[in-house]
Amino acid sequence: MSTVRKYLGLIVTIGVLLMLVAWPAITGKDITRETTFTILLSVALASSLNILLGYTGYVSFGHVVFFGLGGYVGFYLMSAQGMSLWISMLAGGVSAGVLAFLLGKAILRLRGGYFALATIGINEAMRAFINNFEPFGGPTGMTLNFSVYRDYGGAGQALWLSYYVLAALTFIVLIVSYLVRTSKFGLGLLAIREDEDAAEVMGVNAPNVKTWAYVLSAIIPGMLGVLFFFKNGSIEPAPAFRLHFSIEMIVMVMLGGQGTVLGPILGAYGYQSLRGFLLTSPIFKDIQLAVAGVLLLVIVLFVPAGVVGWLRQRVPVLRRALQ
Repeated sequence: MSTVRKYLGLIVTIGVLLMLVAWPAITGKDITRETTFTILLSVALASSLNILLGYTGYVSFGHVVFFGLGGYVGFYLMSAQGMSLWISMLAGGVSAGVLAFLLGKAILRLRGGYFALATIGINEAMRAFINNFEPFGGPTGMTLNFSVYRDYGGAGQALWLSYYVLAALTFIVLIVSYLVRTSKFGLGLLAIREDEDAAEVMGVNAPNVKTWAYVLSAIIPGMLGVLFFFKNGSIEPAPAFRLHFSIEMIVMVMLGGQGTVLGPILGAYGYQSLRGFLLTSPIFKDIQLAVAGVLLLVIVLFVPAGVVGWLRQRVPVLRRALQ
């Protein structure tokens, strides 16, 4: 019983995610699978960003750079070198982690708005570089030969394979997020979020701790980029490095509750449901990003702890279950 209580928050989080993952398999409908794929992708990306934003308080507007770089590295290995999806995903994750390590050493010494501006600049610089890098197809990008999907049971089976692999990666990033949050390493991150100078006085090696948090937050997006563009069959600079994608990640983390494990799931589901409504509305379809900006402002002003924080404050009995 004590073990169940100890891991109650993780159990609840995994239970919520299992229900979400199982629904397309139960219905067998392609449209349900594609809708859930979008939600799971958002959950995984928001959870990865949460390791940095939620635990250290560092706001990154360029987190999509790891998604794009990993996607390009993996896609190149599949299309030009004939490597498997699995090796390509691993390479995409490693390349994103290496980039995060190098960047972390340089820009994580900045704080507040200076760090946020630096991440925007890095994303735009990477997009410009890829746009002019001929081995990656330059501005036209790359396409995947349709015959590649034969090794995965054909295009139809590849779609289901992508869905289940995404589900597995989403579980992994949530478990990593939970382990970080409940570890000594995570306590150091939370101390940095509250007061970085005081954390250093107490013995936290802030530059190293922040750098490794940045690396952890980058690996899964790099792998997700490979999976996403493998599913799409093509990759181009603009879709790979969309700045508004990073903004949406921040909104999802803030909406669900930054620094919590369950928060990114609730935030991603809520935001994608709202986005789906806006895109199908003749009135709001052209202003979805404006709505996202207003939503972020409202959260920061009135519900800074997000949905999970709001529930924990008003329903004390849920505090152990909502982490």
